[in-house]
Amino acid sequence: MTSVVIVDDHQLFRSGVRAELAGLVDVVGDAATVEDAVRMIADLEPDVVLLDVHMPGGGGLEVIRESAPAQRFLALSVSDAPEDVIAIVRAGARGYVTKTISGEELADAIRRVADGDAVFSPRLAGFVLDAFASFAPVEVDPELDQLTTREREVLRHIARGYLYKEIAARLGISTKTVEAHVSAVLRKLQLSSRHELSRWAVQRRLVD
Repeated sequence: MTSVVIVDDHQLFRSGVRAELAGLVDVVGDAATVEDAVRMIADLEPDVVLLDVHMPGGGGLEVIRESAPAQRFLALSVSDAPEDVIAIVRAGARGYVTKTISGEELADAIRRVADGDAVFSPRLAGFVLDAFASFAPVEVDPELDQLTTREREVLRHIARGYLYKEIAARLGISTKTVEAHVSAVLRKLQLSSRHELSRWAVQRRLVD
């Protein structure tokens, strides 16, 4: 039976999805935060991760970025906004379905993603094909692209002048974690001080 981890920040919704999928796939765990999700995925190595797009701390995009490249993801969201669909698919998700889907349809989508198929809600499939066919090449900043979503959040707060403990409070993480993110950003960007970080962020218009 296909193994699944559910990632969504609403406990009631996770419970509902578990109930809908009971007996259809093997739900081996669920997580409410990006950090818990990444840890659980690494520990359990499920066939598919069913994840919400919008969550605190970077959402589904951050879960995908912080997980092993071979992991298969299926986005399940209330949103059918073009930017959400394209962003999550570009990040590496194998499919995108909306929360109006039935339990049996969702289980089938999960199994298909586990088998390597790409799965989209009917109303989204044509849009996704059209969008990717018509997209002009995106200019990528290789330095910025190497930073995780959380590292970018910390960087923006540093550039705005917040202290480490203030950043920790605003992002719901520890001061030590903030320090670790700052060290990682400094190393990746080959910078040596908080002042240089702030200037770098301003030059790339990451802050107002």
